[in-house]
Amino acid sequence: MEKTTLEYTNVMNVCREIFEKKSLDYGPSWRILRPSSLTDQIFIKAQRIRTIQETGENKVGESFEDAFMAIVNYCIMAIIQLRHEAKINDDMTVQEAIDAYRVIEKEAFELMQKKNHDYGEAWRDMRVSSLTDLILTKVLRIKQIEDNAGMTLVSEGIEGNYFDMLNYSVFALIHLDVKC
Repeated sequence: MEKTTLEYTNVMNVCREIFEKKSLDYGPSWRILRPSSLTDQIFIKAQRIRTIQETGENKVGESFEDAFMAIVNYCIMAIIQLRHEAKINDDMTVQEAIDAYRVIEKEAFELMQKKNHDYGEAWRDMRVSSLTDLILTKVLRIKQIEDNAGMTLVSEGIEGNYFDMLNYSVFALIHLDVKC
């Protein structure tokens, strides 16, 4: 578990650094996006990864690592949007966005630790392609819940699915050996 903690932290440091730099470049312009738009962005990234995994052909040049890091950041943005309603003329500052990111990053890490304990680090024996499929499954679940106006009968809600996709993406990045 100590190895996982270090690897997880290293991956999240890289993802956060990208988020912070893009926030400085663009401000919190993403705050205009509804959670459903972020869900669609995650779907696009995950579907692209799967297509390249199946065809072996990458014509755009974006790496799997870049795509998984984007999924991590889109998941965090979506959770922020669920907790802080998006507005067209938002007043969230870059620092407030980074602070909100860090809160969710910490929650994701704590959730990973709990699940990793219970599942015995089973993700280490999984293929990146399986993690991709799990992300796509979660995206489709979220889309269905969104289409049902957020209502579920027995399943976890949207936020839990975003956290799972975030953590699956971090696991994929660890498998792909992302370094600080």
